[in-house]
Amino acid sequence: MSEGAKSNRGTPGEVELDFAREWVEFLDPENPEHLIAADMTWLLSRWTCVFGTPACQGTVAGRPDDGCCSHGAFLSDDGDRANLDDAVKHLTADDWQFRDKGLGRKGYLEMDEYEGKKNLRTRKHKGACIFLNRPGFAGGIGCALHSKALKLGVEPLTMKPEVCWQLPIRRTQDWITRPDGSEILRTVITEYDRRGWGEGGADLHWYCTGDPAAHTGSRPVWQSYAPELTELLGDKAYNELAAMCKRRGVLGLIAIHPATRAAQ
Repeated sequence: MSEGAKSNRGTPGEVELDFAREWVEFLDPENPEHLIAADMTWLLSRWTCVFGTPACQGTVAGRPDDGCCSHGAFLSDDGDRANLDDAVKHLTADDWQFRDKGLGRKGYLEMDEYEGKKNLRTRKHKGACIFLNRPGFAGGIGCALHSKALKLGVEPLTMKPEVCWQLPIRRTQDWITRPDGSEILRTVITEYDRRGWGEGGADLHWYCTGDPAAHTGSRPVWQSYAPELTELLGDKAYNELAAMCKRRGVLGLIAIHPATRAAQ
């Protein structure tokens, strides 16, 4: 078996990356030139975030308490940075363990390389994202931005970098040319698995979407991630997707996510 084939799988217990999936395509009710392709196998899976539980092993060996926050978050654009800057203004020392460091000389952002280009990401401090509160902090472990959002009664996606709140949903968009020569924007909604991280995905110590230990949610992803999916697709498109997921769930999937099946 080649090295590439070996890297197809993460730690023991994670399912293989390649398996049958069911898809549905539909037009955005608000835009006839927008086609949405949704991965029903993922959206009807029982994946749930297990950060802070024994099931979460962390993406870096020996750092389970980091979860997926070891590497910091790359910002997508100026709007993403402006949103983060505004969110930071709401954080107090009781919310953010490293507030003094983040507001100090080095700040909470640093330049790094992403896909061959220089880009800003949240600064790493003591081996993980500077916004990650560590064990022993009186305010509790976890993302300071996420926790503050919950305290304020707002959706965490309003305060966190885009890459953080979207995971583990993967959205890609491309204009495609149809056989009659017309063009349409095609949005794909699917699982952000190891491959979503590029070549580095195979090197992650552990990744939650493929582990049955993380497929123990009380609700399917299309419900538990309703705010995020609505933000990505719009209200009417999400409502259409939700109706399809509900009907498909009643009928029963042919291609159930293998991690969800193993958890059951």
